[in-house]
Parts: sequence; structure tokens; C-alpha cells
Amino acid sequence: MEELEPIQITAYLPSSAPVPDHEVIVERGSTPQQLGPRLNRSAGDVVRFLLLQGEMVTATQPLTDDMIGLFAAEIGAQIRLVDPGEEQEAALRAKFFGDEELEDDEEDFQTRPPVITVMGHVDHGKTLLLDRIRQSNVAAGEAGGITQHIGAYQVEWHGQLLTFIDTPGHEAFTAMRARGASVTDIVVLVVAADDGVMPQTVEAINHAKAAKVPIVTAINKIDRADADPNRVLQQLSEQGLVPEAWGGDTITVEISALQSFGIDELLEQLVVLAEVLELRADTEVEARGAVLESNLDIGRGPVATIIVQRGTLRIGDPIVAGAAWGRVKALINDHGDPIKEAFPSMPVQVLGLSEPPIAGDELRVTSDLSIARTVGDAREQRLRFTTLAQASTVSTSPGAKLENLFEQIRKGETATLTLVLKADVQGSLEAVTQSLLKLERDDVKVAFVHRAVGGITESDVTIAAASGATIIGFNVRPDRRARELAESHKVEIRTYEIIYKLIEDVQAAMVGMLAPEIEEIVTGDAEVRAVFRVPKLGAVAGCYVTNGVIARGSKVRFLREGVVIWKGAVSSLRRFKDDVREVQAGFECGIGLTDFQDLKEGDVIETYDEREIPRT
Repeated sequence: MEELEPIQITAYLPSSAPVPDHEVIVERGSTPQQLGPRLNRSAGDVVRFLLLQGEMVTATQPLTDDMIGLFAAEIGAQIRLVDPGEEQEAALRAKFFGDEELEDDEEDFQTRPPVITVMGHVDHGKTLLLDRIRQSNVAAGEAGGITQHIGAYQVEWHGQLLTFIDTPGHEAFTAMRARGASVTDIVVLVVAADDGVMPQTVEAINHAKAAKVPIVTAINKIDRADADPNRVLQQLSEQGLVPEAWGGDTITVEISALQSFGIDELLEQLVVLAEVLELRADTEVEARGAVLESNLDIGRGPVATIIVQRGTLRIGDPIVAGAAWGRVKALINDHGDPIKEAFPSMPVQVLGLSEPPIAGDELRVTSDLSIARTVGDAREQRLRFTTLAQASTVSTSPGAKLENLFEQIRKGETATLTLVLKADVQGSLEAVTQSLLKLERDDVKVAFVHRAVGGITESDVTIAAASGATIIGFNVRPDRRARELAESHKVEIRTYEIIYKLIEDVQAAMVGMLAPEIEEIVTGDAEVRAVFRVPKLGAVAGCYVTNGVIARGSKVRFLREGVVIWKGAVSSLRRFKDDVREVQAGFECGIGLTDFQDLKEGDVIETYDEREIPRT
């Protein structure tokens, strides 16, 4: 039998067709079958070239940005990479929203309140300042006293409405702060007089400058002994914010949020500045707004917090925000009261969307529900395709668990920390994602096989088991079935309530220095089946113990749809009329909780103990 001569590939030989002489738009994640014809080449040309570069790809496999750029450079083509579906999105907007651009003539528009974003470094007193303005206590409800969600509030001062957006100061929430600056008219920059300008202060200044909005500086904590306002003014001048007292144009007010000093002067300056800006909006057109936050609420469904930017949003309006669509079922103002319509600059919670939109999405009213559904469905398909394209470019090798990450790095291997990430709201999900991606190094990559809002479920555990991933929950908890499935599949679940602790754990794992683990042992679960009002005691939960033992004095997590909404302890425990020390699974009981009255049927009371496990 005659032996065949082996085929040798010595060089890449491009086809003779001319390369397009104009810039070619190429979608990220394109396959060789899609890329080749756009550049007058075949899929085989792309595959052969990448093979010579050591990349084994098929004609139907999505390519990375580097692969696409490398091939384009080889044949001398000019390309512009765009996100999948970007062209289709532009076509959708032109078709359905093309005639709704803002008019230049604003003479007939109504005056609207200013939207004021409060920015600054972590722990410089932003939320406490808003507390004083609103005469409420928001800071006490945040884990560790750090704001981790955007809050939007409207206050009235001497007959003038002012809308405030409280943006988190922790560096993880850069993207949330950037969104805050994009919808705002005035930025209040809070700088602590004893601490001065810090990295996140500079970042906030840059966001405000990029958004081209005026900055009012509030020098806080001037009541402290080591306060040095002149040093702060000098530092601000170095950043281009020269105070009015020094001949510049930056309004500066010295305040003490703790002592309620200087608050009125600050508000007065904001009102005067708003009058100078002459802020107006058309209230007669179909409404448009920006999504600041969203979450999935049991009983109410998807809830989006938005700032109305133009038009009037009314109950019954068909709306679309990103891939979410629906009809406005209810509007809730910042005091928690239902309202019938929302005007420009008003912060409002919107109920009635098909799913929680992504923070930063534009919410728009459409002429009818079918248009909202068409636009939303098209965007959802695009997002699904983007996710699949990104997932297929990630290595399919098993991911490293958090606990053995350092061991893999020490062996000289490139470790991929594969994660399933769940969070309580979209803003947190985005912030945690960005924080973890910042930790990537040459020897450690982070890959997300699934990210979503809501409690940790059985399907999350199944995905993690199949991909060798660790599940990370931020302000959410696994339900009982998810815990049991995780134990049987040896899937690691880690839950956090403060973002920097989450980041510290991952960083510690990378250097092999994980601190002793505090293991939480769930001792019992009880489902709330009725709520009773008892004089002097308040609300008491009539419960059925579904698992383990509920004991008086136990530490408690109160879960609603898998999301932690309160932590405390069991203050009272009864079987019928008798006080008891504990109740076993399969029995009914009455449970009273310390300082918590918001009980609803279907909620879950989870009791637990903590013990320290040293690392080996």
C-alpha cells in the first residue's frame, strides 16, 4: 500500500480576495463562521490561522477578543468590536423610540427639583448627613454602618423639593457611584475634616467632573479635636476644586452631621444653586427614567427603584427597562406610601415588571404593552447569547475551590476560581462581581458560571457541583434543601453580609492565609404559618418546625424568599400556653423574636450556633 505523504502547514496563506477598505463592525464572541465572511475570508482561513498560533478552535466556537484582533491584524483589516446585539439594539431604539428625543426649546417645560448625589470616601459621614436632613435613621440598618445600596430620598426645605441619592462610599461600589453621577444635577462631596481627601474622594470628584455637574463640598466632622478644614481646602484645590473664599468657584460649607451644625446653610446653598441651574423637564411626554436599584420581593415581585427624568409615570403605563417589561401596577414613594403618578426628579419604586432590571438600565414608557414585550424579549435574547458566548470562552477545566486555591497556585498552575454568585439586589451583585474581578492576577483567574439575584437554591448547587464552583452569597442564604444538596455534593457555600469581609477571604485564600473559619451550624428551621398579635409582646409567629430543634435564646436569621431580612434571637417560645425551652421537628409552636415585628406567612425562621474551625 502506497504511503501518503504527510501534509505540512508552513505558513498562513490568506485567500486572494481584497480586505474591506472600511471599518468592519464585529460582535464580541463571533465564531469563525461569522467572522470570516465579514472580512472576505472563509471560516477555514480563520481556523487555520489560529491553529498556527497554537489555538485549537472549531468553526462554530466563539472567539475571544484577542483571537479576533489577531486575525484582523494579520490580514490588515480595520475592525470595531461591539457587544452582541448592539446593532439590533440601535435598530430597536430607532424603530420604537426614535421620535422621542429631547427638544431644544425648554421654555414651556416645568421647573423640577434638583437631583443631588451625595458622594465621598467610606465612613466620612454621607449617610449620617442624610439622616439629619431626613430626620430618620438609615445608617443603623446597614451592615457595619456601611451603605451598600443606593437610597433615593426626596425632602422639602422651606417649600423647595430636593431629591437626594445616597451612594455607597466603599470602593467596590464604583459603578453604582458612576450611575449616581450620570442622573444627577448637583454633587455634594463629603470630606471628613480630620481625614482629608482620600482615594475614593478623588474618584468621586472624577465622576462628577465626567458628568459635568457642579460640586458643593461639605467639610464634615469639624467638631472633632483633630479637625483641620484648611488642610482639606488645600487638598481640594490640588484636585481643581478651588473654594470661593480662595477666589475659586467651588461652594464649601463646614458642617457636623453628628452635631447637626451647618445643615441649614448647606441646604440653602443647594437651593440657590438649583435656582441658578434653572432645571426644567417636560411633564407631558411619555416618561423616561433611570434604574438605580432592583430586587425580587416576596409578595410584591420584581421591584425597581428609579429616578424619573422626564415625563409623568402613571399606574397602568406599559414600560420596558433593559430586558424587563410590564405594566406599572403600583408606585411607591420614598416614604413607603402608594402614589398614582411620579413626576421628574422623583425617586419611586415601580412594581409590575417581568423581572428585576439591571441597575443602570433606562426605564421607558411605550405606547402599548406589545411594544414593551417586543423590546424586552429582544434584549433578553441578546443577553442570553452574550452570556453563552462569554461562558464558552472560559476554560472548561474544573475550577479551584476557595480552600485549595493557594495549593494550586503554589504548584505553579494557573488557578481559576470558579464561582456561583447570588446577591440580594442587582447593585450588590454588580459590585461584588467587579470587586472579585479586580483580584485577578496572572496566576489566578475568576470565572462566574452563574450570577443572579435571590436566595441560594437547589439549582445553584447543581450548577456549582457540575462545574466545581464555590457558591458565594451576599446578604442571601441557602434554603434547607439547598444546604442538604450541597452537603451531599460536597459543594462549598460561603455567605457574607459585608463586602470587604468577602474580598478579604478571597485575598487570604490566594496567599494561603485563610483565617480560622467560623462554621455556622443550622440547628433548626421553622415555617411561619400564622401571625398573632399579643398585648405587651407584639407580633408572635405561629410556626411549624420543619427541621432540627428550635430552642429559646438561639441566634436567629429571618428569611423571606431566601433573603436575610433580620438577625437576632428567639426571645420567647411556647407550646400552646406553656413556655418551653425547645421544640422538636414536626411540632407547632409560638415564637417571639427580639425587636422584630414584620412577620408574614411563608417566612422561615432559621436558628443556628457558631463554632470556630482552625484551618489545616
